[in-house]
Amino acid sequence: MAVSSRRRVLPGFRLSLGFAWFYLGLIVLLPLSGLFLRTFTLTWAQFWETVTAPRALAAYQLTFGASFAAALVNVVFGLLVAWVLVRYRFPGRDLVEALVDLPFALPTAVAGLTLTTLFSANGWYGRYLEALGLEVAYTSVGVAVALTFIGLPFVVRTVQPVLEDIDADVEEAAATLGATPWQTFTRVLFPSILPALLSGFTLAFARALGEYGSVVFISGNMPLRTEIVPLLIITRLEQYDYAGATAIAVVMLAASFSLLLAVNLLHRWSHRRLEARPGH
Repeated sequence: MAVSSRRRVLPGFRLSLGFAWFYLGLIVLLPLSGLFLRTFTLTWAQFWETVTAPRALAAYQLTFGASFAAALVNVVFGLLVAWVLVRYRFPGRDLVEALVDLPFALPTAVAGLTLTTLFSANGWYGRYLEALGLEVAYTSVGVAVALTFIGLPFVVRTVQPVLEDIDADVEEAAATLGATPWQTFTRVLFPSILPALLSGFTLAFARALGEYGSVVFISGNMPLRTEIVPLLIITRLEQYDYAGATAIAVVMLAASFSLLLAVNLLHRWSHRRLEARPGH
Protein backbone atom coordinates (compact mmCIF):
# COMPACT_ATOMS: atom_id res chain seq x y z
CA MET A 1 0.00 0.00 0.00
CA ALA A 2 1.39 3.37 -0.97
CA VAL A 3 2.44 5.61 1.85
CA SER A 4 0.32 8.75 1.92
CA SER A 5 2.08 12.05 1.97
CA ARG A 6 2.37 13.66 5.37
CA ARG A 7 -0.20 16.34 5.99
CA ARG A 8 1.06 19.75 7.00
CA VAL A 9 -0.79 22.22 9.16
CA LEU A 10 0.71 25.13 7.20
CA PRO A 11 1.04 25.37 3.40
CA GLY A 12 4.20 24.32 1.61
CA PHE A 13 7.49 26.16 1.85
CA ARG A 14 7.07 28.32 -1.26
CA LEU A 15 3.55 29.42 -0.42
CA SER A 16 4.46 30.08 3.23
CA LEU A 17 7.55 32.04 2.20
CA GLY A 18 5.48 34.06 -0.26
CA PHE A 19 2.93 34.99 2.40
CA ALA A 20 5.75 35.84 4.84
CA TRP A 21 7.43 38.17 2.35
CA PHE A 22 4.07 39.75 1.43
CA TYR A 23 3.23 40.45 5.06
CA LEU A 24 6.74 41.69 5.83
CA GLY A 25 6.67 43.98 2.81
CA LEU A 26 3.23 45.36 3.65
CA ILE A 27 3.93 46.01 7.33
CA VAL A 28 7.66 46.84 7.36
CA LEU A 29 9.23 47.43 3.95
CA LEU A 30 6.50 49.62 2.45
CA PRO A 31 6.47 52.17 5.32
CA LEU A 32 10.28 52.23 5.36
CA SER A 33 10.38 52.85 1.60
CA GLY A 34 8.17 55.90 2.17
CA LEU A 35 10.72 57.13 4.69
CA PHE A 36 13.53 56.87 2.16
CA LEU A 37 11.46 58.47 -0.61
CA ARG A 38 10.78 61.52 1.54
CA THR A 39 14.49 61.78 2.34
CA PHE A 40 15.35 61.73 -1.37
CA THR A 41 13.73 65.17 -1.70
CA LEU A 42 16.91 66.54 -0.09
CA THR A 43 20.14 67.00 -1.95
CA TRP A 44 23.20 65.18 -0.62
CA ALA A 45 24.56 68.45 0.80
CA GLN A 46 21.27 69.20 2.56
CA PHE A 47 21.06 65.66 3.88
CA TRP A 48 24.61 65.73 5.24
CA GLU A 49 24.12 69.15 6.81
CA THR A 50 20.94 67.93 8.55
CA VAL A 51 22.28 64.68 9.95
CA THR A 52 25.63 66.13 11.06
CA ALA A 53 24.34 69.27 12.73
CA PRO A 54 25.72 69.72 16.27
CA ARG A 55 22.28 69.22 17.78
CA ALA A 56 21.80 65.95 15.88
CA LEU A 57 25.28 64.65 16.78
CA ALA A 58 24.65 65.35 20.46
CA ALA A 59 21.34 63.50 20.26
CA TYR A 60 23.01 60.50 18.56
CA GLN A 61 25.70 60.36 21.21
CA LEU A 62 23.21 60.45 24.08
CA THR A 63 20.75 57.99 22.53
CA PHE A 64 23.26 55.33 21.52
CA GLY A 65 25.46 55.80 24.60
CA ALA A 66 22.62 55.64 27.11
CA SER A 67 20.98 52.71 25.27
CA PHE A 68 24.24 50.75 25.26
CA ALA A 69 24.90 51.47 28.95
CA ALA A 70 21.34 50.51 29.90
CA ALA A 71 21.55 47.25 27.92
CA LEU A 72 24.84 46.33 29.63
CA VAL A 73 23.36 46.99 33.07
CA ASN A 74 20.35 44.88 32.18
CA VAL A 75 22.58 42.01 31.03
CA VAL A 76 24.19 41.84 34.47
CA PHE A 77 21.14 42.33 36.65
CA GLY A 78 18.76 40.61 34.25
CA LEU A 79 20.90 37.48 34.49
CA LEU A 80 20.88 37.77 38.28
CA VAL A 81 17.08 38.14 38.41
CA ALA A 82 16.57 35.23 36.02
CA TRP A 83 18.95 33.06 38.07
CA VAL A 84 17.06 33.78 41.30
CA LEU A 85 13.67 33.08 39.68
CA VAL A 86 14.84 29.77 38.19
CA ARG A 87 17.06 28.33 40.93
CA TYR A 88 15.25 29.39 44.11
CA ARG A 89 11.77 29.04 45.57
CA PHE A 90 10.81 31.74 48.06
CA PRO A 91 7.73 33.57 49.35
CA GLY A 92 6.66 36.33 46.97
CA ARG A 93 8.23 34.72 43.90
CA ASP A 94 5.04 35.21 41.88
CA LEU A 95 5.08 38.89 42.82
CA VAL A 96 8.64 39.22 41.52
CA GLU A 97 7.59 37.50 38.28
CA ALA A 98 4.80 40.03 37.85
CA LEU A 99 7.09 42.97 38.62
CA VAL A 100 9.54 41.82 35.93
CA ASP A 101 6.77 42.06 33.33
CA LEU A 102 5.45 45.38 34.60
CA PRO A 103 7.44 47.54 32.12
CA PHE A 104 5.74 45.58 29.30
CA ALA A 105 2.25 46.57 30.46
CA LEU A 106 2.92 49.99 31.95
CA PRO A 107 2.40 52.92 29.53
CA THR A 108 5.78 54.52 28.89
CA ALA A 109 4.49 57.98 29.74
CA VAL A 110 3.39 56.72 33.17
CA ALA A 111 6.82 55.17 33.66
CA GLY A 112 8.47 58.47 32.74
CA LEU A 113 6.33 60.47 35.15
CA THR A 114 6.96 57.95 37.93
CA LEU A 115 10.73 57.95 37.46
CA THR A 116 10.81 61.75 37.29
CA THR A 117 8.85 61.99 40.54
CA LEU A 118 11.17 59.52 42.25
CA PHE A 119 14.46 61.01 41.07
CA SER A 120 13.66 64.73 41.11
CA ALA A 121 15.34 66.94 43.70
CA ASN A 122 12.46 66.51 46.17
CA GLY A 123 11.61 62.93 45.18
CA TRP A 124 11.89 59.82 47.32
CA TYR A 125 15.24 58.86 45.81
CA GLY A 126 16.37 62.20 44.48
CA ARG A 127 16.54 64.01 47.80
CA TYR A 128 19.07 61.51 49.15
CA LEU A 129 21.06 61.33 45.92
CA GLU A 130 21.26 65.11 45.72
CA ALA A 131 22.61 65.22 49.27
CA LEU A 132 25.43 63.02 47.96
CA GLY A 133 26.00 65.34 45.02
CA LEU A 134 24.36 63.02 42.49
CA GLU A 135 21.77 64.37 40.05
CA VAL A 136 19.62 61.94 38.08
CA ALA A 137 16.52 63.75 36.85
CA TYR A 138 17.08 66.05 33.87
CA THR A 139 20.51 64.59 33.16
CA SER A 140 21.91 61.91 30.87
CA VAL A 141 21.97 59.59 33.89
CA GLY A 142 18.20 59.91 34.12
CA VAL A 143 17.92 58.90 30.47
CA ALA A 144 19.96 55.76 31.16
CA VAL A 145 17.81 54.96 34.22
CA ALA A 146 14.61 55.16 32.16
CA LEU A 147 16.07 52.98 29.40
CA THR A 148 17.22 50.44 31.98
CA PHE A 149 13.71 50.28 33.40
CA ILE A 150 12.02 49.51 30.08
CA GLY A 151 14.72 47.06 28.92
CA LEU A 152 15.04 44.73 31.91
CA PRO A 153 12.20 42.31 30.99
CA PHE A 154 13.77 41.55 27.61
CA VAL A 155 16.91 40.13 29.21
CA VAL A 156 15.13 38.25 32.00
CA ARG A 157 12.55 36.61 29.74
CA THR A 158 15.20 35.65 27.18
CA VAL A 159 17.63 34.08 29.65
CA GLN A 160 15.10 32.46 31.98
CA PRO A 161 14.00 29.59 29.64
CA VAL A 162 17.63 28.71 28.91
CA LEU A 163 18.45 28.48 32.61
CA GLU A 164 15.40 26.29 33.14
CA ASP A 165 16.68 23.88 30.48
CA ILE A 166 20.10 23.49 32.11
CA ASP A 167 20.07 20.42 34.31
CA ALA A 168 21.31 20.98 37.86
CA ASP A 169 23.22 17.70 37.53
CA VAL A 170 25.70 19.54 35.29
CA GLU A 171 26.71 21.77 38.19
CA GLU A 172 26.90 18.81 40.55
CA ALA A 173 29.14 16.93 38.11
CA ALA A 174 31.46 19.93 37.82
CA ALA A 175 31.66 20.22 41.60
CA THR A 176 32.40 16.50 41.87
CA LEU A 177 35.31 16.94 39.47
CA GLY A 178 36.76 19.64 41.71
CA ALA A 179 35.55 22.80 39.97
CA THR A 180 34.99 25.87 42.09
CA PRO A 181 31.63 27.69 41.86
CA TRP A 182 33.26 30.41 39.73
CA GLN A 183 34.80 27.83 37.37
CA THR A 184 31.45 26.05 37.11
CA PHE A 185 29.75 29.29 36.14
CA THR A 186 32.38 30.57 33.70
CA ARG A 187 33.26 27.27 32.00
CA VAL A 188 30.04 25.26 32.20
CA LEU A 189 27.03 27.54 32.59
CA PHE A 190 28.05 30.80 30.95
CA PRO A 191 28.84 29.32 27.50
CA SER A 192 25.36 27.78 27.46
CA ILE A 193 23.56 31.02 28.32
CA LEU A 194 25.78 33.35 26.27
CA PRO A 195 23.59 33.19 23.11
CA ALA A 196 20.50 34.03 25.20
CA LEU A 197 22.36 36.89 26.87
CA LEU A 198 23.32 38.28 23.48
CA SER A 199 19.72 38.03 22.33
CA GLY A 200 18.52 39.78 25.48
CA PHE A 201 21.12 42.50 25.06
CA THR A 202 20.04 43.00 21.44
CA LEU A 203 16.37 43.26 22.32
CA ALA A 204 17.00 45.65 25.22
CA PHE A 205 19.34 47.80 23.14
CA ALA A 206 16.94 47.96 20.18
CA ARG A 207 14.02 48.78 22.47
CA ALA A 208 15.98 51.58 24.13
CA LEU A 209 16.99 53.19 20.83
CA GLY A 210 13.39 53.94 19.91
CA GLU A 211 12.09 54.78 23.38
CA TYR A 212 10.34 58.11 23.76
CA GLY A 213 7.60 58.20 26.42
CA SER A 214 9.59 57.17 29.49
CA VAL A 215 12.55 59.39 28.56
CA VAL A 216 10.89 62.61 27.51
CA PHE A 217 9.90 63.54 31.07
CA ILE A 218 13.01 62.59 33.03
CA SER A 219 15.50 63.92 30.46
CA GLY A 220 14.46 67.57 30.58
CA ASN A 221 14.79 67.74 26.76
CA MET A 222 17.63 70.24 26.73
CA PRO A 223 19.22 70.52 23.24
CA LEU A 224 22.88 69.48 23.09
CA ARG A 225 22.61 68.02 26.60
CA THR A 226 19.64 65.74 27.29
CA GLU A 227 17.77 65.62 23.98
CA ILE A 228 17.30 62.14 22.49
CA VAL A 229 16.95 61.40 18.79
CA PRO A 230 13.22 60.48 18.85
CA LEU A 231 12.47 63.84 20.47
CA LEU A 232 14.57 65.65 17.88
CA ILE A 233 12.57 63.93 15.12
CA ILE A 234 9.29 64.94 16.81
CA THR A 235 10.55 68.53 17.10
CA ARG A 236 11.33 68.70 13.38
CA LEU A 237 7.92 67.27 12.54
CA GLU A 238 6.26 69.93 14.68
CA GLN A 239 8.22 72.51 12.68
CA TYR A 240 6.91 70.92 9.44
CA ASP A 241 10.46 69.95 8.47
CA TYR A 242 9.40 66.51 7.26
CA ALA A 243 12.46 65.96 5.08
CA GLY A 244 14.80 66.80 7.95
CA ALA A 245 12.91 64.50 10.31
CA THR A 246 13.05 61.60 7.86
CA ALA A 247 16.76 62.22 7.20
CA ILE A 248 17.56 61.80 10.89
CA ALA A 249 15.23 58.80 11.04
CA VAL A 250 17.09 57.18 8.13
CA VAL A 251 20.39 57.56 9.99
CA MET A 252 18.87 55.93 13.06
CA LEU A 253 17.40 53.17 10.92
CA ALA A 254 20.69 52.42 9.18
CA ALA A 255 22.70 52.49 12.40
CA SER A 256 20.21 50.35 14.30
CA PHE A 257 19.95 47.80 11.50
CA SER A 258 23.74 47.56 11.22
CA LEU A 259 24.15 47.05 14.96
CA LEU A 260 21.37 44.46 15.13
CA LEU A 261 22.81 42.61 12.15
CA ALA A 262 26.26 42.54 13.75
CA VAL A 263 24.88 41.24 17.04
CA ASN A 264 22.77 38.61 15.26
CA LEU A 265 25.86 37.40 13.38
CA LEU A 266 27.71 37.22 16.68
CA HIS A 267 24.77 35.33 18.15
CA ARG A 268 24.90 32.78 15.31
CA TRP A 269 28.65 32.40 15.75
CA SER A 270 28.24 31.71 19.46
CA HIS A 271 25.56 29.10 18.71
CA ARG A 272 27.86 27.31 16.29
CA ARG A 273 30.72 27.44 18.77
CA LEU A 274 28.49 26.00 21.48
CA GLU A 275 27.25 23.19 19.23
CA ALA A 276 30.85 22.35 18.30
CA ARG A 277 31.83 21.81 21.93
CA PRO A 278 32.14 18.21 23.11
CA GLY A 279 28.93 16.86 24.53
CA HIS A 280 26.63 18.94 22.31
